[in-house]
Amino acid sequence: MKAKNGFKLRNVCGEYVIVAEGIENIDFTNIISMNESSAYLWNNIQSLDYFDEQTLSNLLTEKYSVTSDIAISDSKKLIEDWLKAGIIEN
Repeated sequence: MKAKNGFKLRNVCGEYVIVAEGIENIDFTNIISMNESSAYLWNNIQSLDYFDEQTLSNLLTEKYSVTSDIAISDSKKLIEDWLKAGIIEN
């Protein structure tokens, strides 16, 4: 997976949201909000040419007190959500 260009994480009034930059990315029907841990992951994958569930899982277990099983499960779900939202690509 790879983060699509043109999407930036912003903190708006204490809420993390993905903001589309560029006319080709604007879709006002889908606001993408993130909690603290997904924002942490988003920030860490921006510079990567490739990431997968294991990449996200490793980041989660490094920062948070979470088991590998929970981290990999959460990572798979997050990737599904990000693909559905159109902010990452294969």
